[in-house]
Amino acid sequence: MNDMTMRDQALVRRLAYAEGGDPDACFDLGMACSTGSGGVAIDLVSAHCWFNLAIHAGHPRAADCRAEVAFDMTAREVVAAQKMARQILQSRQRLAA
Repeated sequence: MNDMTMRDQALVRRLAYAEGGDPDACFDLGMACSTGSGGVAIDLVSAHCWFNLAIHAGHPRAADCRAEVAFDMTAREVVAAQKMARQILQSRQRLAA
């Protein structure tokens, strides 16, 4: 029997899509991390990271959301979020090669 709830399974699928570069999945994770929705703990660094990746993938609303999140972050937190986003992008490139 699987112990994961349907919500957990949906989150795992969304994460897989986001890591693969899906702009809507990246945006959805950014929203979840910035608001604490869907059972996700509020984490502004992760939210900023996912909004960065959504911007990179062409999501039209991600830049505004990233700016809102960044307003409540320290400079070090923004740097950490940017580093996370770069690492995800680099891992995508390695998988594609």
